[in-house]
Amino acid sequence: MLEIGLTGGIGSGKSTVAALLMARGAVLLDADAIVREVQQPGAPVFAAMVERWGDDIVAADGTLDRQAVADRVFGDPDELAALNAIVHPVVGDEMTRRRAELANTDATVVLDIPLLVESGHEGLGGIIVVDVDPEVAVERLVAHRGFAEQDARDRIRHQASREDRLVRADVVVDNSGTLEDLEDEVDRAWAWVRTLDRPPLDREVTRISSRVERDFGDAEA
Repeated sequence: MLEIGLTGGIGSGKSTVAALLMARGAVLLDADAIVREVQQPGAPVFAAMVERWGDDIVAADGTLDRQAVADRVFGDPDELAALNAIVHPVVGDEMTRRRAELANTDATVVLDIPLLVESGHEGLGGIIVVDVDPEVAVERLVAHRGFAEQDARDRIRHQASREDRLVRADVVVDNSGTLEDLEDEVDRAWAWVRTLDRPPLDREVTRISSRVERDFGDAEA
């Protein structure tokens, strides 16, 4: 398999780009989706989080109240570290297991990992960064996802900077325009992916970090 990292800041439209790459033939492994799976009621991660933060993080329907968790951990390094200690090992194991299932195939696997730049990316065939001006991201978060403006700005500020992401990108997908413009950008990125050499089929699958410490109360970037 060929593994490509996909990342971008909150409000960049990374999830839309991931869907467009899937439409072009990629297999998507989404770290955030795995996070949500392992936090379902009855799962060990759910139980550990409730033990740590109490029933206040449980919604009326018995599921995890992600915003309540975000309120507890956002801006508190100790609580954020506790969250990562609970969630990260389980997510990392599951991501590694799913990658291993695809290892001896010719699949192009896109790893959608929000903190890819911050947590490292050894062993990947390349990195696609979805880029948008931070002011545009703020506008989208406020208009389409119900964020207060200051909350949106705080979330963006606590992630890797735009410059840090761009300097590590092999390909940049500009998502500042229309959906039609984005389709063209993804076509260009996919054309680049198709030029890459594929590693040998017997290559060992190494663990890739999938930390979750970005805006936890938000399910997508």
